[in-house]
Amino acid sequence: MSMPAAVRRLPAAPGVYRFRDAGGKVLYIGRATSLRARVASYWSDLRDRPRLRRMVPLVTAVEAVVCDSVHEAAWLERNLLRRRKPRWNRARDGQESTVHIGLDDGLHAPGLRILYSPKPGCFGPYLGGARARNAVSALHRIRPLAYTGARLTGAERDMAAARGVTPEDRDALAASIRAILEREPDELDRARNDLIALREKASANLSFELAAEIHEELEALDWIVSPQRTATLEPAELRAAGFADGILVLFRVRAGRLDEWTQRPSTPVLARRYLSATPPQWRAFAERAAELASRLQHE
Repeated sequence: MSMPAAVRRLPAAPGVYRFRDAGGKVLYIGRATSLRARVASYWSDLRDRPRLRRMVPLVTAVEAVVCDSVHEAAWLERNLLRRRKPRWNRARDGQESTVHIGLDDGLHAPGLRILYSPKPGCFGPYLGGARARNAVSALHRIRPLAYTGARLTGAERDMAAARGVTPEDRDALAASIRAILEREPDELDRARNDLIALREKASANLSFELAAEIHEELEALDWIVSPQRTATLEPAELRAAGFADGILVLFRVRAGRLDEWTQRPSTPVLARRYLSATPPQWRAFAERAAELASRLQHE
């Protein structure tokens, strides 16, 4: 079977893709770091994936949504699968666990904690417990808030002295960490630069294992602070719409999760009521989705 022409029109951007059969039924939902490369791979050698090899001849339409990060794509895939799992998907959930990060800036035990259920004031949600733990390690490495507590062991007091950290630094370190987790650009840049400098220093000292560890932490930090709107701690309920060249794309957010994505032909008049109800912060996302849907269907 030859590759559908729509595949070549997919962008090399992260996102979620969906295959449909001739009857319009959804066959499969997946996520990608590069939509074009990932979707094209289904029309390559699938000898080691017999299940997908049986599915591909049934595909007559390809749909996709571009996301602002791979993390956002991972969440959108997860949400859609939990809402409704197509026949050819094996699992309803992805492999990553859902976690949160708690920031304690109190006197006795300040620091960051991995949480498996949300608590007031925590950050997240994030997909991937291992990534979140590495990100916490990265933040501890460059913002050692845990060494500013009042109940340090002897070894911890020695580490605090070696790092030049005192209890008087607690508020400043906590504020910096909070800004990083809230994705403030200047603090994010400083955090990345601090980690890069430590990685380069380790490499210069031939400490390649340490350099690799810091590199992994840097990637984990980038994962948790990447743009992500498809899963939030806020119990938002909303609909968002985009329209382009006769195609209306609709998204629905329930309890803070974007878990429904539909698209259909429409006229500008019929689309207007959906577009007018779209929250401003969702318009660019929905319009981009509609433009891609139109390109995949019409060109």
